[in-house]
Amino acid sequence: MTGLLLHARSRALPLTLLALAATTVFAVWAAGHLDAYLDPYRRVPVVALAPLLASAVIGTGLYSASEELDRTAVRPWWPLRLTQLGALTALAAVLLPLAVLGHPETFGPPAVVRNTLGCTGVTAAAAVVLGARLSWLPAFGYVSAVYLASAGARGRAVTVWAWPVQPGAQPGAWAAALTAFVVGAALYAVRGARAEGPRG
Repeated sequence: MTGLLLHARSRALPLTLLALAATTVFAVWAAGHLDAYLDPYRRVPVVALAPLLASAVIGTGLYSASEELDRTAVRPWWPLRLTQLGALTALAAVLLPLAVLGHPETFGPPAVVRNTLGCTGVTAAAAVVLGARLSWLPAFGYVSAVYLASAGARGRAVTVWAWPVQPGAQPGAWAAALTAFVVGAALYAVRGARAEGPRG
């Protein structure tokens, strides 16, 4: 096996790809049962939760079973880390919008892409601090809290702190999500996921 294939298997990438495909199928199925053609705002659960599930899948795939070998490698690991995170995020950002085609100005593909970037950024940063196994927790807590608390909120700041439940074209929501992704990706590329004990 080549080095890249071994790297992919050690990071459980085949299983991660399968889980991303399953997440997409589930999102398409869920969106189809919301009667969103009657009201695009019924898509908010899918727009907020499908990227969250995808980011959790990506985050658990950031686990390294060979932390000691990674630290002693001759070549720097940050390009491989960044490539893995970027490729998985791009794949999720291409697949998940299939669940919400149409109505791009409200809760369509742009909102899903934005939320995929933001949630994955939060998850990548959490992998550095908490480890890959628990990397999904901060994003889950934040998106859940925003989903429950933002219904009656008003004002310009809402588009920033409640970015997971904002319509697709909100500049503040895009700025917050992109910042989360850039910071999280940079942290993960430089530091990698926090070392953990062996799985199983």
